[in-house]
Amino acid sequence: MNELFIKRLKPAGKLTIAEADHLLEQKTVTHHVHKLNWKEFPYRPVVRFRIGHVNDQIWLKFYVQEKHILAQETRTNGDVYKDSCVEFFISFDKINYYNFEFSCIGTRHVGYGPGRANRTPVPTEKVEKIQIESSLGNQPFAEKTGNFEWEMMIRIPLESLAFSNITSLNETKATANFYKCGDETSQPHYVTWNPVETSGPDYHRPEFFGKVEFE
Repeated sequence: MNELFIKRLKPAGKLTIAEADHLLEQKTVTHHVHKLNWKEFPYRPVVRFRIGHVNDQIWLKFYVQEKHILAQETRTNGDVYKDSCVEFFISFDKINYYNFEFSCIGTRHVGYGPGRANRTPVPTEKVEKIQIESSLGNQPFAEKTGNFEWEMMIRIPLESLAFSNITSLNETKATANFYKCGDETSQPHYVTWNPVETSGPDYHRPEFFGKVEFE
């Protein structure tokens, strides 16, 4: 099982998302999302991420290199997994977990619950508090094929953890996994940070999350 230590960052005052991006790159290291768990889906894009926190926000940045990019979903809490998508699932109690899903243009989807079958959507107004800056912009587009590299900076405030009574991330322990997918791209793929030991692709399996500790 992978383990992840999430560094506490100490900005001097409030930062723009660009300034936060710069600080995150200065103070943290990259981790790889590169586990191929299912033989019928052999395509592996190059995916890395950085993560840190500032007590009341999780800062997360993804770096992706892939052959096909797709961004059609524009609805908050819509089907972003069909597009070029990065995901972050986290549980603070080992029972319920949040699934944060982001298309490559920053369309957001966040749910909560103990498993795939019984998800409760986080209210739209709380999901839209998540700040995102993608190098691909925020406008939808049909699939493009080539050699693409894109980056996405994400700031998740505590209020987006709408069903938890978390007032500070400091010294919090959790479990989590990080993913890349693209169900309706020309090369569907399912790549994970921590291995998922199921017969077919299934990200909603908290028993395969890795350990996470916030500084």
